[in-house]
Amino acid sequence: PVLLLKTESSPTDAYRELFSSAADPAFVPRFVPVLQHRFEDTGLSNFENLISHQQISDNVASKYGGIIFTSQRAVEAFTKLVNESTGIAVLRHHCLQTVPIYSVGPATTRALEAIPLPLRIFGSHTGNGEALAQYMLEHYAAWYPGRKTLPSLLFPVGEQRRDIIPKTLMDPSLPCDRRINVTEEVVYGTGVMKTFPEDFTGILEQTKDASERWVVVFSPTGCDGMLKGLGILDPQTGQALPTEERRRSGTYVITIGPTTQQFLRDSFGFDPDASAEKPSPQGVWESIQNHRNSRTP
Repeated sequence: PVLLLKTESSPTDAYRELFSSAADPAFVPRFVPVLQHRFEDTGLSNFENLISHQQISDNVASKYGGIIFTSQRAVEAFTKLVNESTGIAVLRHHCLQTVPIYSVGPATTRALEAIPLPLRIFGSHTGNGEALAQYMLEHYAAWYPGRKTLPSLLFPVGEQRRDIIPKTLMDPSLPCDRRINVTEEVVYGTGVMKTFPEDFTGILEQTKDASERWVVVFSPTGCDGMLKGLGILDPQTGQALPTEERRRSGTYVITIGPTTQQFLRDSFGFDPDASAEKPSPQGVWESIQNHRNSRTP
């Protein structure tokens, strides 16, 4: 079993697809949601109005010349608009097919591609916000050549997000014909799933007889509950038990990247067994494989 501490993405989840198809070893993916997402009505209404009034297009009079997606939750919010709004039918005839849609990675891109619209998606290869921002600086200027100032970009986001993309694109040191104004629109909120500790403990009990199992951690949220569930958090000190005292019985922990890895070290003195070099299903799978191979005599 591979226990993925995340909400399964809709309509497809790249982690399920990859791990379900893996033959050696044969993984069984199980999702344990840590975060609870809710759509923000005000942000969705603003987003809908912009689209229905054709304010996102390549027309010089439009307010925005493209959209940035760095979250599958933001894509789900957009999908909700496309599926449920009657005033947004103009999408299917014009508007967004004339502008670049920037996506931070393969998983977000797959979610966008599942939307029944002729979207022109770019940036899937970048993998993180910083790389996407650098890519956009070149690509967006080439998309709108000859303009003294580039049109703004709309950035549907969650309540909690990093600001690397707006800071990079709106850097005052950039020339006027390269600087890109970014407007963030909050379309979803995030809270801690109250049932996570109980859900995680239940799945650990169900899989306790597995000779090997992996826990994939995607963010600092819920890390304390994860360590408590594994029985390796000292209630007195709030720190993880020393390595020699941990009795994980073939249970290994991998983080999606260095940020969460460092959080576990700094906050709990816990050193994960592995950390994905790339924040993607393939990156997680490769790191697990590398760790397994290193244990092979």
